Amino acid sequence: MRISVCIATYNGEKFLLEQLESILYQLSADDEVIVVDDCSKDRTIEVLKSIKDDRIKIFINDTNRGHVYSFGRSISLANHDVIFMADQDDVWIAGRVELMKKELLSGKRLLVSSNSGFMDVNGNPLEYYLDGVHSVDSDNYLKNILAIFTGKTNYYGCAMAFSKRLIEVILPIPEYVESHDLWIAMAANLLKSNVHLDEETFNRRIHGNNASIVNRSLFAKLRSRWIFAKSLFEISVRIRRSKLFVD
Repeated sequence: MRISVCIATYNGEKFLLEQLESILYQLSADDEVIVVDDCSKDRTIEVLKSIKDDRIKIFINDTNRGHVYSFGRSISLANHDVIFMADQDDVWIAGRVELMKKELLSGKRLLVSSNSGFMDVNGNPLEYYLDGVHSVDSDNYLKNILAIFTGKTNYYGCAMAFSKRLIEVILPIPEYVESHDLWIAMAANLLKSNVHLDEETFNRRIHGNNASIVNRSLFAKLRSRWIFAKSLFEISVRIRRSKLFVD
């Protein structure tokens, strides 16, 4: 099965080349990297074009739409059966693709989530605590959904790979959704088709511009609970209408 790697970029010139190099050497000649750029103001597009690799396909939003829209668009453009998501500033660890693809090829689960190590802006190992996923909870679907509700966000898109079949439920991502990774994780857990890996499959760079590692105000947390409820209803309706639904 061929692979599509989906990346959303915005002003990512500083670390993007290193990330892409760590991805491309793990892919086959028939795989692809779908990059949706959200109107970067730096040299991101120049960096992408400088790589000279036909597997990289570049798309640019007409206006700045945010990372959730950009990831949704990149997923919609994916052509292959296994979809990985990647941030623009991390580094994949050798063996990531084969490990996660093996779980998906078993045909038992639609989504696989892993963990990460951490590094600083210079790529040096960093002691940083961020609770991840645990294999013992793979089948604890209600617990996983409640963890999303309570804000214990163990799921990160950059740590995920999923079957293209899941697109039937997750796309399009509604405009009110603020976290594409939690939206996808919720869908997989509601479908009871989710698996966690204890392994660290990439190194995550910690710096001041991370979109997915932020401190949130009380208002933002309350809004997230409202989004959770609305998302839960919307995904449940989509599942019942999909070919993936099993009564």
